[in-house]
Amino acid sequence: MSAVLEVPKGVCEGKRLLTPEDLLRMPKEERRRYELVDGQLVEKGMAATSSAVGAELIYCLLNYVRQTQAGLVLQSEQGYQCFPGTPRTVRFPDVSFIRRERLRPEMAEGYIQVAPDLVVEVLSPNDVIREVSRRIRDYLEAGVRLLWVVDCEARTVQVYRQGRQGVILTEADELEGEEVLPGFRVGVRELFRPLALLQPSEATPSQQSSEGTPAS
Repeated sequence: MSAVLEVPKGVCEGKRLLTPEDLLRMPKEERRRYELVDGQLVEKGMAATSSAVGAELIYCLLNYVRQTQAGLVLQSEQGYQCFPGTPRTVRFPDVSFIRRERLRPEMAEGYIQVAPDLVVEVLSPNDVIREVSRRIRDYLEAGVRLLWVVDCEARTVQVYRQGRQGVILTEADELEGEEVLPGFRVGVRELFRPLALLQPSEATPSQQSSEGTPAS
């Protein structure tokens, strides 16, 4: 569940707000579990379903980028400190993309200080709606041009763009990259294919019969 947590020991004393530098000083294994929101640690939701669907989308995006050389696809380890008026906020989107013409050498290390062109958030079962709404608002206000919120439970993708109302795509629809990823297109149903492997399978009558027969 996304919740504000106590500051881990060794990060800082008392209840002062954390800085992005404090977050960087945390052990890597511990740091990857959190985002920093207004100086407070917020645990990120994690689940096999969201991880698998996120990996499927990364695969599709990488195939597109290899063919077009359009830019850089980044995974959830990359943090962004690009939110106006909130210098103590660092977000780690599940997937992000920056167009080639906006890439700079200083982005190679640390937090990226500019908003990515595309952000993908893959919801976990324990994500809190209020926190998800805050993430969407933060990204759009920072200047993210295209935002996809993938809901594994509903099997939908919510699409948000600058200055336009969000839309919800179902498995019957196609997800398009629009002007951010010209020519990119993938069926929403395809993104959720990995979920079939995580669902309990029902044994056929012949399997049940053979399993119940004692060995001779």
